[in-house]
Amino acid sequence: MTSHLSPRTTTGSDLYRQLAVTMSMIVCVVGSMIGVGVFGGTPIAEAAGGALGSDATLLAPAGAAFSIWSVVYLGLVAYTVWQWLPAQKASPRQRAFGWLVAASMLLNAAWILSIQAGWLNASVLVILVLLAVLTVVFLRYSSRPAASWLEAAIVDGTLGLYLGWVSVAVCANIAAALSAAGFDGFGLSPELWAVGVLLVVALVGVGLAVKGNGRLAVAAAIGWGLTWIAVGRTGGQMESATTSITAAVVAAVIVLATIAIRVRSERRLEAVPRTA
Repeated sequence: MTSHLSPRTTTGSDLYRQLAVTMSMIVCVVGSMIGVGVFGGTPIAEAAGGALGSDATLLAPAGAAFSIWSVVYLGLVAYTVWQWLPAQKASPRQRAFGWLVAASMLLNAAWILSIQAGWLNASVLVILVLLAVLTVVFLRYSSRPAASWLEAAIVDGTLGLYLGWVSVAVCANIAAALSAAGFDGFGLSPELWAVGVLLVVALVGVGLAVKGNGRLAVAAAIGWGLTWIAVGRTGGQMESATTSITAAVVAAVIVLATIAIRVRSERRLEAVPRTA
């Protein structure tokens, strides 16, 4: 028997998805407040023995970099409100990644709590799963164009910043865990490891740009994180000109490559003949 439901027919699962996103957002915001010490928790930079402090490793961004979380959290709140709009309840886009966005916010809170508990190894596992979830979300929303500029800003923009920043944060998190565990780099210098990781970030950033046809939000967040790594290595206990220059160059490469891919993609769309 064939179903007569249209793609826009709402179902009970749509309501459950909306509720799940809303509850996850609340948990995420509360977790973030714990992470900055509002509810008595230790600020992330000071938790876990300072393993994630701005001078803990060569890949740790300067403290100002973390202000991007305020933008991401505001975006997630806006996204949560957006997905409650009548037109979004049965939206194919929301059905494609709404549950995953909810999962990402729960993982975000779990990461903060793991850091608060001093479980660095567990935090690495959590942030890797978070990165994987956000990557799937990226692939899904990239394959379904936003219906308006407002949707592009609230949904694509927020999720792009989220993915871009986590792409940088995962490097700092792994470096912190390895440092705390006494990893000696197999005899290679820390700067060589840092440069190697930054080159991997370059490949990932350009790859995301190609896959997403030049998603600017993703590149902006990655560029932001890398720029503050560059700034952080210009002084302090972990000063490193090599790491600083490499981070700055990689940031520029990713941003410029993304812009070039975006321009080329838009020109291709303009060249497509329009049918009546």
